[in-house]
Amino acid sequence: MAVDEEVGVHVKADENRPVIAGLLALVGVATAVGLIAAVAVLLGAHVLGLGGGHAALVAGDNGATMIVPKPQKTQPASGPSITLGSNPTSSSAAQTPPPSIKQPKKRISLQAGETSVSPMGRIDLTGTYPGGEGAVLNVQKFSNGSWQDFYSISATVTNGTFSTYIQTGTPGMNRFRVIDSDTGRASNEVKVRIG
Repeated sequence: MAVDEEVGVHVKADENRPVIAGLLALVGVATAVGLIAAVAVLLGAHVLGLGGGHAALVAGDNGATMIVPKPQKTQPASGPSITLGSNPTSSSAAQTPPPSIKQPKKRISLQAGETSVSPMGRIDLTGTYPGGEGAVLNVQKFSNGSWQDFYSISATVTNGTFSTYIQTGTPGMNRFRVIDSDTGRASNEVKVRIG
């Protein structure tokens, strides 16, 4: 084989170092981008007045600065205080008592879930008793001309409401109510036909 025909004899010196050439190109591009970014930041800081000692330049030519004064203690007011909502010209208004607000009556409202059931059928009793939280309401049945407790069945008022159920075998129209065992306050009556 001849010397001219050896592998790599015709390769130039620059062709042996492609990695170094690539790294140098990257360093050059990074330097150029960094310089452009630095100039942009410096110009932005100057335009926004973020540089130190430029308060007079930012304020303009009128000499104003952006310096906050030190706080000083103020003196209390020596004049009369103003009260809103009063009418100083009407002296009779101060003598008139405010209108009384009537409290809603604590009424027990009773409803029957059924109007007619077979003997010993379930009758759901529900209702409301505003302000009667925790009250025990006894179920009563109208029998022999008077209201009588119905087998000690009761309901307790929770969140202004109560519920219970009863069963009876007495045929015909039956009348029921509930009564507050502490206050004696009674509800309206409900009628249920058994038959």
